[in-house]
Amino acid sequence: MLDPLTLDQLRMFLAVAEEGSFSGAARKFARAQSAVSQSIASLESQLRVPLFDRSAKTPKLTPAGAALAKDARRLLEGAAALKRRAACIAAQVEPELVFAVDAIFPHEPLIASLKALRQEFADVPVSIFTESLGGSEQRLRDGVAQFAIFPTPPDGPGDLVADFLAPIDVVAVVGADHPLAKEPEPISREALEPHVQLVLTDRTPLTQNFSGGIVSHHIWRFADLSTRLEFLLAGFGWCRMPLHLVRGPIAEGRLKALKLAESNAFQFLAHVVHVRGREIGRAGRWLINDLRARVADNPG
Repeated sequence: MLDPLTLDQLRMFLAVAEEGSFSGAARKFARAQSAVSQSIASLESQLRVPLFDRSAKTPKLTPAGAALAKDARRLLEGAAALKRRAACIAAQVEPELVFAVDAIFPHEPLIASLKALRQEFADVPVSIFTESLGGSEQRLRDGVAQFAIFPTPPDGPGDLVADFLAPIDVVAVVGADHPLAKEPEPISREALEPHVQLVLTDRTPLTQNFSGGIVSHHIWRFADLSTRLEFLLAGFGWCRMPLHLVRGPIAEGRLKALKLAESNAFQFLAHVVHVRGREIGRAGRWLINDLRARVADNPG
């Protein structure tokens, strides 16, 4: 059975409440006052509650009317959002933008690009997953994310398409009071091996057998960069960190950048990755282009 309640009835209901009279609502919608009165009476009949007290010269909302006016506003806002979403889809804009990004990627340009995206595509809801190691790729392969930003070689798995986005400088660091901070440089592998190395651990199976960069005999594993940074600052060990995350503590003298004898200069190459055959939508492409321009203007 079709519901006789209409959006126009709700609009007239709110117009009478806001204008303070049936005549004011009639003028607002260029309708006859009798048509407005009839619409409100029909709405009251359908809802089975009086919406206005008509005993005085001007109609006033009843307690039930005041409560239902809030619901009416929410319904009208929802209907307007539905129309905007449909217009986006008709314009080939994805109804929702979902992507994943590795935690090592600089937050500052990403935040700026997301703010700009909000202005350009105000009606596209955005969801973001911040992951470590294989987490971003896993979100992509699970079909949760439409694209992902993470370090990967350009000749990676054949079912993925990777477009270079930006280099991320990585530096070996240690707490200023740690014994390695006083070690003569360049520091050899043999000098590093006895000290605790703080490394990230993957919650996915994608990199579980990867041991690149592990040097020390004693390993402490962390699920996220922020926790690892806290232990690094507390002097528990050494590790390689994205330079943009430790530049401040190095300048403040809380951390020391280490010059290593082996593989001292190091970069992660961040790529925008999507599954082959699943093209990135219009809003996603706009975000990527904006982000690419920002990291090009402010590298590192």
